Amino acid sequence: MEYPVWWLPSFSGGFMIACMAVFHVFIAHFAVGGGFFLVLTERKGYAENNPKIVEYVKRHTKFFLLLTMVAGGMTGVGIWFTIGLLSPAATSVLVHRFGFGWATEWVFFLCEVVSLLIYHYRFGKMSRRDHQIIGWFYALFAFLSLFVVNGIITMMLTPGKWLETQSFWDGFWNPTFWPSLSLRFAICLMLAGLFALVTAYRLKDEEIREQMIRYAVRFVAFPFALLCASAVWYIMALPEAQFTMILTKSAQTPQLVKVFLPLSAALLAGVLTFAYITPQSVRPALLAVLLVVGLGQIGIFEWIREAGRRPYIIHGYMWSNSVHVDLTDEIRENGMLAYAKWIDTKEITDENLLKAGEELYRVQCMSCHSLNGPMLATETGAAGLTREGLIAQFNGQGKLREFMPPFLGNDAERKAVSAYIAFILGKPLEEAAAKLPHEEDVALPAFNPEDAEYVLVAWATEGMNTISDNYSKFTMQIPGSTIRAQLFLRDDIPEIVTEDVTLTYRIEKDFSTPSEHVTFWKYAKELTGKDLPPDTGTCETNLIGTFKVDEENRAFVACSLPIFPYSNDGTVNPYPLLTVEARTSDGKLLAVTKVAVPISTEWGCRNCHDGAWRVADTAGISNKTADNILAAHDKINGTSLAEKSERGTPPKCQSCHESTRTGDAGKKQILGFSAAIHGWHANYLAERDDITCESCHPAAHNTDTQGMRGLHVDRDITCTNCHGTIEDHALGLLKAEDQKGKPRAKLLMANLIPRASATLDEVQPREAWQNQPDCSACHTFFESPDSDASAANQWTEDAQSLFKNRKDDLEAVMCQACHGTAHALYPADNGYGESRNNIAPMQYQKFAAPLGAEDNCVCHTMEMSMYDSAHHPIVEK
Repeated sequence: MEYPVWWLPSFSGGFMIACMAVFHVFIAHFAVGGGFFLVLTERKGYAENNPKIVEYVKRHTKFFLLLTMVAGGMTGVGIWFTIGLLSPAATSVLVHRFGFGWATEWVFFLCEVVSLLIYHYRFGKMSRRDHQIIGWFYALFAFLSLFVVNGIITMMLTPGKWLETQSFWDGFWNPTFWPSLSLRFAICLMLAGLFALVTAYRLKDEEIREQMIRYAVRFVAFPFALLCASAVWYIMALPEAQFTMILTKSAQTPQLVKVFLPLSAALLAGVLTFAYITPQSVRPALLAVLLVVGLGQIGIFEWIREAGRRPYIIHGYMWSNSVHVDLTDEIRENGMLAYAKWIDTKEITDENLLKAGEELYRVQCMSCHSLNGPMLATETGAAGLTREGLIAQFNGQGKLREFMPPFLGNDAERKAVSAYIAFILGKPLEEAAAKLPHEEDVALPAFNPEDAEYVLVAWATEGMNTISDNYSKFTMQIPGSTIRAQLFLRDDIPEIVTEDVTLTYRIEKDFSTPSEHVTFWKYAKELTGKDLPPDTGTCETNLIGTFKVDEENRAFVACSLPIFPYSNDGTVNPYPLLTVEARTSDGKLLAVTKVAVPISTEWGCRNCHDGAWRVADTAGISNKTADNILAAHDKINGTSLAEKSERGTPPKCQSCHESTRTGDAGKKQILGFSAAIHGWHANYLAERDDITCESCHPAAHNTDTQGMRGLHVDRDITCTNCHGTIEDHALGLLKAEDQKGKPRAKLLMANLIPRASATLDEVQPREAWQNQPDCSACHTFFESPDSDASAANQWTEDAQSLFKNRKDDLEAVMCQACHGTAHALYPADNGYGESRNNIAPMQYQKFAAPLGAEDNCVCHTMEMSMYDSAHHPIVEK
């Protein structure tokens, strides 16, 4: 932000630094351990009066000098050059805050160079005692260089009190100083032994060759115990944040931690094999492998240390993109463009959207990510996301997956950089408009109030029922629509009829064979535990059948009808018609009605997770969308759902996540399905009000389903008036899960701010599908609700208190019989037309309104005033 950016699109800053640093550190650690090897081996030669050993040391010194001073020195300078260009802000902190330390280290390094040059060029030309003293000086200065550098670079991972004091010594003597020094010194000695094999195996004299090879093995074997102890010490010394980042939160480091000690053991085993088993002819190949293993050992340790700092470059002080932590809130409010000194674009417009996005990408992302490069390629990480998905990713970045910093910019900048990434991925910047429905008239059954004896009312218990349909990939919800009906014998005082009558139903013919359109029945045994014949629901109901009597509610019920919105003619209609007939026991027809069964597969998963619609370019979860979802779940949670799906055993969400709706128990410590899915997405889709709801649920009038279609729509009452924003919705669910002792609930709650309640303490915990918005929160039935009334955070007591299960004051007529279902209260309307959305009102009173409106009390044969209703008080308009 304060410095210009070195723009290397295909090579991220992390990749460039890693390439230079790992090679340098490999040599530098050899330079430290090798100093001890030189002087100790020289001493051994003189002690044993063996000139061949001394001659070997002399030859090894030349190799040592060339490798450490030339290659090591050049890569050391290369590191400073690379980090100075790619991470100048952090480099500036290291130089200015730790200048004394670097100056001291450079003095030690100069002493290293001088002493090593003397040691090499005066070998055999000065007294044995003086020559060994020079060797010890070199070993000491090399160790002191390591000592100083270790103090500074460990500060970047575990700054300790330095964050508060900015004191050199508080930073230097940080929590991981000593375990890191011990671990690095063990590696230094092991590498010294490894590199000694390079020169030892080339000796012509077989006796001295084998002697020196086995002597070199000691430098690998003896420090191994120190290495193991130091590695454990190092991990245990990490503060909690760094400890959890390395062992659990990072995508790579948990595996690398598991590999480090076994790889080191493999190095020891390989060296022993090299010394005692391998014939001379095979040794060059094995030695090459061992050098690669040694490079891998130090590379893994450095990777763990670097990754443990995430999302910082200096932990708690500077983000990985070189922005100071204390500027975070200010930049998120005012935007990065106002602070970045080397960006040309200062204001985002439609014309410069992609240019601004590219410049923001350079500042925000390039320090770690590349464009189609070898490490952390943006194309790979963002492949499964649309532009909207990228916007959501940036909105939630750093909240749950803490190895990335929060996006440092405002909403316009999030959209700009998302547009740029979408552009380079070849994805559309704007989503194509959804197909909108066309109105279809419904042929209503006849009803003549002059001679009709019965009124038959039927309804779906849910006004907006959305299910998944790609069962070959995963199951989010088992298909099943529940239909209720009540039959009334018309009279001055009507009678509810449940005895000596039979109610039957049948779906429209074109919707009668859903097994031809979905694969649910192929997996029904695994999903439900039942061998269901095609086109049969989990209650073993078919699409032509008979209602059961619901004694408790004085009604009839047909449960879990396997209805799908897919017609045999290839079209999609989320409101197929079900014809309901009432007959006497001898078959006499008493009444007929119809019900439009709301059933949609228009989940908005593809809005973020990419992919087309599965059916008729209108609805359904495509294979691509499903694969992207499974891949994301696997990456985040360490599962293997995508693999299970490919093996032909597609997962069911509720097999792990309990659901009161489906009755699945799930797994004890895992969040319930509703809490998990809303809690996770709330962190990415917060502060977007109804747009969030409509991104996933097909409620809005720009969808094919247009599920939100009841009278509340005309009164500007939206999802959030009843359910609260996604933050409120999620917090209630998560709070209930937290009370059950599920640990992940706190993680998902940590960054959510309630909006319907002043504080988190005021949020009422609730169970999904049991504690829903309570009608009486707004409706007292004695006066009209306030225009800003809200039921959010005012939940029903239990499932029996839900609107779909409530009855009138007489405990006789179910509320939905007269008013319609939630989300579709009469008068309801959407693109499918008035008649399809208001069948009962249009059939019995010829206009769309709750049954009984305007004194049309169709069940009564005498004149009635709705304001004298015995069902519940009615407020005059």
